[in-house]
Amino acid sequence: MPDAPKTQHRSVRISDDDWTDLDTAAAAVGLDRAKAINQMIGWFLRRPGAKLPTRPAAALLEESERG
Repeated sequence: MPDAPKTQHRSVRISDDDWTDLDTAAAAVGLDRAKAINQMIGWFLRRPGAKLPTRPAAALLEESERG
């Protein structure tokens, strides 16, 4: 089977702006959105060894907000 993901697909509602900005922010620290989200969930649920992902520089986020 060529593409057999190990996790179930989930749907959540996220604004288009936040979704786009998350992609930019995650890429800036070498992640993709799914990896960043999974790291945040692990931290939130206090999973052993879980850490928050590194955040991008504030300037990148401010730049994104200006469009």
